[in-house]
Amino acid sequence: MIEFGDFYRAIAKGPLSPWLNTLPSQLTAWQKESLHGKFKMWFNAVDRLPLLKPERLDLLHSVTANTLSPLPKGQREGMENLLRNLMPWRKGPFSLYDIEIETEWRSDWKWDRVLPHISSLAGRTVLDVGCGSGYHMWRMIGAGAHFAVGIDPMQLFLCQFEAVRKLLGGDQRAHLLPLGIEQLPELNAFDTLFSMGVLYHRRSPLDHLLQLKNQLVSGGELVLETIVIEGDSHQVLVPGDRYAQMNNIYFIPSAEALKGWLIKCGFVNVRIADVSLTTTEEQHRTSWMTSESLAEFLDPNDSTKTVEGYPAPRRALLIANKP
Repeated sequence: MIEFGDFYRAIAKGPLSPWLNTLPSQLTAWQKESLHGKFKMWFNAVDRLPLLKPERLDLLHSVTANTLSPLPKGQREGMENLLRNLMPWRKGPFSLYDIEIETEWRSDWKWDRVLPHISSLAGRTVLDVGCGSGYHMWRMIGAGAHFAVGIDPMQLFLCQFEAVRKLLGGDQRAHLLPLGIEQLPELNAFDTLFSMGVLYHRRSPLDHLLQLKNQLVSGGELVLETIVIEGDSHQVLVPGDRYAQMNNIYFIPSAEALKGWLIKCGFVNVRIADVSLTTTEEQHRTSWMTSESLAEFLDPNDSTKTVEGYPAPRRALLIANKP
């Protein structure tokens, strides 16, 4: 079973220490709950991976780890087979000892859009909500963050994160916890908070924004990235049964409406930093994620629309501060 003792020790003497009043019991309960039917296979794959110390490590421009001399072919192939047991890989890519994990999302492209617009991460304590495999946390560390915490309840993502961590030498600067944002107390302790690709999955988006606000220190920075529609400050799409084949999409505002939501929730210095269409080059099926992806979610006769007839995914990046 994946243990969290290292995380408890890491936060015991800092501003996150009040979290220890609730977190251990939550994670103990999680360990006793019914796990996904494939969890044992996933955990065994992580357990069988070697703990490698990379001689070449790049977290600034990518997530790349390697040795000075190539690993023996048999060892590399064995590692790749174990990593393929953790499919589908959605956020990445990762380059680990000449194993190229081509993920569904080119998360590096999103990071390239985000990084120029945010405050320096140097020395900061960061929270990544809905972090997936943890790709962006490693890029945050590469950009200078002192400590990165990710939360995501998906058990596969936890195993993917722990697999990558082993191949990065057991790096303790980043940690992933199998929790949702609603399970966190009001910590008011993070310097920067990222919520990317989460808001449209929330039944109550304003409650989500308030939950994010309650995790930041005064003056802390929120980095919010989500699907939007075109329109003025009053435009919000509430899809029917599905949007782009997803049945858990609830509210898709315009970027201007979302800016208004943030102001209504008490954020200040709110600005729209970027708006861009999602392309089938950025989100696509690969040999590491073989099920349907964006190309299958769009109208085959009109790529500006989803198969349901809604506007195709357009993503906005907004930056705001807690007073």
